[in-house]
Amino acid sequence: MTRSATGETERLARELERVVWRWQQLPLDRALEASPGVSAVVQHLADEVARHEGLPVQPVPDLGPAVLMDQLTVMVHDHQTAGLSASALADELTDVRRGLP
Repeated sequence: MTRSATGETERLARELERVVWRWQQLPLDRALEASPGVSAVVQHLADEVARHEGLPVQPVPDLGPAVLMDQLTVMVHDHQTAGLSASALADELTDVRRGLP
C-alpha cells in the first residue's frame, strides 16, 4: 500500500469513527429522522460492492437505528476489501456526518 493510500485509509477510519460517535450522541427521535438517509448510503455501498464483485444487488434489511452504524461499518469494511476508493468513501462519510441533525 502506498503512503497516500495508507493516509486515505486512515482518513476513512477516522471519518467512520466520527460518524459513529456522532450517531451515538443523537436522541432517538433524531436518529429515526436521519435513518432513511444513512440507510440509503449503506444500500449504495452494498450495491457498489456487489457490482464490483459481480454479485447480484440485494436489499440491506432495515434493522432500525440501533444497528445502522454496525451495518455502515460492515459496508465500509466490504468497500475497502473490494479495493474501492477510500478517499471517495471518506468524503461520503463526511457528508453523512455533516447531514446528521
